[in-house]
Amino acid sequence: MQHKLIIITAPSGAGKTSITRYLLEKYPFLSFSISATTRNKRGQEVDGQDYYFLELADFNQKIKEQAFIEWEMVYEGTYYGTLKTELDRIWAAGKVPMLDIDVKGAIHVQQQYPNNSLSLFIEPPSIDALKIRLASRGTETEESLQTRVNKAAYELSFKHHFNKIIHNDNLQKACEETEQVIKAFLS
Repeated sequence: MQHKLIIITAPSGAGKTSITRYLLEKYPFLSFSISATTRNKRGQEVDGQDYYFLELADFNQKIKEQAFIEWEMVYEGTYYGTLKTELDRIWAAGKVPMLDIDVKGAIHVQQQYPNNSLSLFIEPPSIDALKIRLASRGTETEESLQTRVNKAAYELSFKHHFNKIIHNDNLQKACEETEQVIKAFLS
């Protein structure tokens, strides 16, 4: 039997991390797949818990070693990726990995695991609502905010590549809908 995995993707600010946290708190058989990144830590983030924070040279070495199932330069000079060892770690523990990753990375993973993955696209109510959510975080400059909004508009064009689209205009409703889809996939 093939190991199953769940891919949750969305434009930045659409709610994928909030939905992922909701599911991880409720279901101990799910396990967060920790992504690797070259970006700097934010706030209270912990290496090996929130992300594997890597220097660019280390990330590039892992690319050469084909250590990633997917990787992308998500923003100029900033790389993210999912290590093969991370999925192996979760499967070895008898759990189902939950990948909270960008849209292009999600498409790559889905292509590699077409028969044992569930891919969910979290859709924001609108680009304007997304911009308000991102601005309210207080972590973006005007330029980085505009970059994220432009990227989000592009990423929305890929939503039909995924198994299920979850419209997030109400977080609790979106969490519950996601939960039902995942329960059906795992049963």
